[in-house]
Amino acid sequence: MLRDLTIGQYVPGNSAVHNLDARTKILSAFAFIIMVFLTQSYIGYGWMAAGLMIVVAVSGIPVRYILKGIKPLWLIILITVVINLFFNPEGATLVSWWKITITEGGLRMAVFMAARLILLITGTSLLTLTTSPISLTDGLESLMAPLKAIKFPAHELAMMMTIALRFIPTLLEETERIMKAQKARGADFESGRLMQRAKALVPLLVPLFVGAFRRADELALAMEARCYRGGEGRTRMKQLRFARRDLYAALLLLGWFGIAIVESYWLWA
Repeated sequence: MLRDLTIGQYVPGNSAVHNLDARTKILSAFAFIIMVFLTQSYIGYGWMAAGLMIVVAVSGIPVRYILKGIKPLWLIILITVVINLFFNPEGATLVSWWKITITEGGLRMAVFMAARLILLITGTSLLTLTTSPISLTDGLESLMAPLKAIKFPAHELAMMMTIALRFIPTLLEETERIMKAQKARGADFESGRLMQRAKALVPLLVPLFVGAFRRADELALAMEARCYRGGEGRTRMKQLRFARRDLYAALLLLGWFGIAIVESYWLWA
């Protein structure tokens, strides 16, 4: 289950999406997130999903790999749907049985929240799957470069964010390895009540945190051994450059998702 998480992983490739400038993909991802929350109709979410599927097809990332990233989060999606479905009293009543009431507003909000979560997970996963950690760091630092005028640590923040994303798969693999080792010694993580399962995770968290701190210390020593001193005076082997394909891709994405927003608000009105 833990290996199914795709956030933070990078799949090398030579597709049109892989070859886009990292800044184009980062800005497109932020615009996509904003547009997901602005969309207010089923047709709008259909447009968003269709556009995202086209990007996935162009990127060459297998669809089953994208769906695999949603699988570990199905419980969160299900809880969100249930909360909005049964505890939203807005709109006309569709089903009323015992203490269970499903309203039109609750059904609409449940569908919207499920669609938002799935689209957000897929879109953000696609960003890391098609962008290498180094390009992601350079892109974030370049976008935050104007903030250096107010002494904002753009390079350090970009480096921390990228390292955090990079080590998500590593920590998940280590968690699964520790769980298998403890299961072989008789530990039980699946049976019992919720509190019992939570208590069973305590022996798992201690070695996981110890391993995380050890990796952080080793990474710090490795960076110091390579004379890392932050972003000041730092050079790059590959320079980021906007190309025509970046402009065309950005305009195409903004136009496609803009249609979804305009159509949703037109229908909403």
